[in-house]
Amino acid sequence: MTTDKFLARPASLVLYFLLSIASASAQQVTQVSGTVTSEDGAPLDGVSIIFSEKHSKGTITDKDGTFRLSVPPGGRHIEFSLLGYAPQQLPITGAGPYNIHLKKGGEIGLDGVVVVGYAQQKRSTTAGVVSTINAVALKDIHGAGFNERLQGITPGLQISSNSGVEGGSALVRLRGATSINAGNDPLYIIDGVAISSTPLQTLGQGGQTTNPLADINPNDIQDVQVLKDANATAMYGSRAANGVIIITTKRGDRNGKTKVALNTEYGWGHYPKLWSLVTGPQHAAIINQAYLNDGGAPSGLPFPVTDTIGTYDRLHLIFRTAEQTTNNIEVSGGNGKTKFYLGGDFTNQQSILKLQDFQRMGFRVNIDHTLNKSLTIGVSTSYTYTKRSLSPNGDTGGILNTGLHTPTLTPIFKPDGSYNNGERFNNPYILFANNNDHAYGKHLIANGYVKWRILPNLSFRSSWSLDNNDYHEFVYYNANLTSGKSTSGRAIDANTSNVTWIGEQVFNYNVAFNSKHNLSVFAGNTLQKSTYQSASITGTNFPSISFSAISSAAIVTGSTTGDINAGLISYFAGANYSYDDKYIFDANLRTDASSRFGANNRWGRFPSLGAAWRIGEEKFIKQHLTWVDELKLKASLGWTGNQNIANFASEGLWSGGNNYQDNPGIAPSQLANPNLKWETTRQWDLGLQAGVLNNRLRFEFNYYDKQTSDLLLSVPIPAKTGFTSIYDNVGAVSNKGFEFEIASTNISNKNFQWTTTFNIAHNQNLVTKLPTAFTQYNRDWVKLQQGYSMYSFWLYKQLYVDPKTGNAVYQDVDHDGKITTADRQIVGNAFPKFFGGFSNSLSYKNFDLNFFLYFSQGNKVFNMNRYFQEHAGNRGTSWSMQASMLRAWKKEGDVTDIPRLTNKANPDGSFNHNFESSRFLEDASFIRLKNVALGYTLPARITNRVGIERLRAYVNVTNLFTITKYSGADPEVNVAQDYSNQTVQGLDFSMAPHPRTINIGLNVTF
Repeated sequence: MTTDKFLARPASLVLYFLLSIASASAQQVTQVSGTVTSEDGAPLDGVSIIFSEKHSKGTITDKDGTFRLSVPPGGRHIEFSLLGYAPQQLPITGAGPYNIHLKKGGEIGLDGVVVVGYAQQKRSTTAGVVSTINAVALKDIHGAGFNERLQGITPGLQISSNSGVEGGSALVRLRGATSINAGNDPLYIIDGVAISSTPLQTLGQGGQTTNPLADINPNDIQDVQVLKDANATAMYGSRAANGVIIITTKRGDRNGKTKVALNTEYGWGHYPKLWSLVTGPQHAAIINQAYLNDGGAPSGLPFPVTDTIGTYDRLHLIFRTAEQTTNNIEVSGGNGKTKFYLGGDFTNQQSILKLQDFQRMGFRVNIDHTLNKSLTIGVSTSYTYTKRSLSPNGDTGGILNTGLHTPTLTPIFKPDGSYNNGERFNNPYILFANNNDHAYGKHLIANGYVKWRILPNLSFRSSWSLDNNDYHEFVYYNANLTSGKSTSGRAIDANTSNVTWIGEQVFNYNVAFNSKHNLSVFAGNTLQKSTYQSASITGTNFPSISFSAISSAAIVTGSTTGDINAGLISYFAGANYSYDDKYIFDANLRTDASSRFGANNRWGRFPSLGAAWRIGEEKFIKQHLTWVDELKLKASLGWTGNQNIANFASEGLWSGGNNYQDNPGIAPSQLANPNLKWETTRQWDLGLQAGVLNNRLRFEFNYYDKQTSDLLLSVPIPAKTGFTSIYDNVGAVSNKGFEFEIASTNISNKNFQWTTTFNIAHNQNLVTKLPTAFTQYNRDWVKLQQGYSMYSFWLYKQLYVDPKTGNAVYQDVDHDGKITTADRQIVGNAFPKFFGGFSNSLSYKNFDLNFFLYFSQGNKVFNMNRYFQEHAGNRGTSWSMQASMLRAWKKEGDVTDIPRLTNKANPDGSFNHNFESSRFLEDASFIRLKNVALGYTLPARITNRVGIERLRAYVNVTNLFTITKYSGADPEVNVAQDYSNQTVQGLDFSMAPHPRTINIGLNVTF
């Protein structure tokens, strides 16, 4: 478009006029000056200051943080950058003076070199989809595990804590679920160490699992990179099908004084909502009504008088106001050759559910030292000790079932004052006095590296890493508890260890020539070996409850898995080329060999290609749309793999313990499949990234298509082979969706700043190929079937309750006139249609306010609590009832969704009113005010007098409110079926709700 045609448009003419005035004003400036400080007011020395318009002149700040810069014609923006701080751009509107505050961040300059995975390249020339989250964005969000703090921060990353128990597991999905049995968690890398997110837990806790990522102290984190598209993840090849999350911890500053930072926090947690149960008299009246509906005589009522029946509230008895304390210390600094960071933390978090506590104690040491101009060495080491107090949730002996599912008409005490157990569940006071269930974790993560700058543009980095995770569990069910009564006590002591060694060697080459061409190349090799060991010992028949040591048991048994080793050899290479900072091309190739696959397909190859066009750098944009600062179109295509199966899934195995005539023997236990190969995901991505109005408004949109083939499944085989199943490559899964994020700087002046970020994502999951449908959960409620999403619910579809008879009417799918298993159908799935977050950060002088909303829309949850508690009286006094039972059908003409009360079963033994039906499948959409933080930083003129660099006091509230139509206590909780990869979504059974917490804290920096 020519300038004349552009100016012919009225809107363009006005815009051109306004920009011309701004430009003319800027050109009249001959010098600008100001001061650059950190966010806590300390002056920053050595800050690089350049012109956005790529003028050759620039300057740096002096020791007092001040600067003075001559502005040539055409200079309209200046950029401030310093290692360890987020860069900032400033429009020139006058001579100043300007007061610039840089925030802590992980990037090196607005257009400096950044590291994405193994690659070193200019930030502006990245073609992959990478979200970077710095520590500032995470500091006011609470959660025992850092993965919980990432919820809603970046689009496409779905995170849901399975329960409100501290240190519990979280479901994490990045761009959907790509696998059925081979795992869907992202790859986590902490300072170059690939760590496992699979719990080492071996003892059942009623669907409750632990979170090994809670071992990481969130306060140590400097920034987090979320690698999403295949162009970014392909460099990790075999482990990257589910995305990659890279965590970088704090490193200290060279040429900076030693700083000591203390953070102490104390808080309280309380349940925002619990389940609504009937009272004792209401429970009795329901049983009476069912008796009469079944033709019973009024003279034979189970409860002739209901008014005298008491209501015994166990639910509020098992919950409490939980105390939480966190203390952190950081010591960081350095000189011209060495920088260091020392961190320590102690966290003690009670759960709102009694008998559930989490403690973490740990320290971190990060040191980097420059030996000479060519050699740098460094270490990153963290050690964490965790202690968990536990009580199973989803079984008859667990604490939550005791309070939630024991009928309210059952007295807590007998007439003689002794404890009274219900028909199924423990008395809560017996649990309080006798529960002995603990787990202890020891987690060492260490990395050491040597970096050699061979030539000015060529470097070599060698690193060696260790992830050593030990988990010790002990549980003792004495004879007073239902789980130990039949065996006169039962104790289990289990130890599990997972050790992973990784060695990586990487070359990086970066060169710029002819002022137009930039090339970044890397190549390397990875060696990985993992060793898994597990052993347990069980004792039963104890002499009395005073003895808990297994050596005291009359019967002792044990088992062990021995050493299970797995190895991975990888070679990788990649290149990034850009021309004139406009046209960008990426290519990556990784090849991996895994010991888990058959000899015929041990190697997998995973390539990727990416390209980007910085449209905003074209002359026709720069000349006519000067308000556009960045406009980038990018696309990528690549393949990644998945090897998360049993270590010997492809091997023919034999097992001992098969005795013949009292002689030891062995027998085949698994059929070999030498053709077993990699599960592979192909992904393409198309994205648009833009920044306008001096980057005050930035947005990014990405559309992706992921197709996973050769799924690793255990499939049935003919019984004549002597085996029931074999691992094979069968099936395919598709994930398609989009992500959108917009960030704005609404107000920014000397006293007041206000920024907003909003993101939303949509993913459509579909099983595109599966020869045989099968269920995932032991009650057959979750089904995998071709043509439907994973985590689909296979239920009877309840149409209505007949107003005349009070019977539930279900859809007769096969039209045979009766309701059988053949009439079950898929009626929904657990995936949300949309999810995302909305955050605002405001500061006025020394006050700061942050609030964050998280939302999920369209996800279904099967309310298992309702399934067991809307039972129409047929379970009598063995199970509690929800208050919704009060709206059950009572007489002809009643319109309701809950059938009539009855104890009579169908001819096949089932109960018409309690089919696993769509009645219990609810829309669990919600909007949650996840976090609100208000802080005040004491002015530096006051703190400096007493030798304090910065002092900030704050109050933080989490889960202040939740807007939802879901009838349960929390729409976000989920039963984790077991500790394997077959975790399901959307099942709510006896899981504690997320607490509402209030924390007050103090940050002090010396």
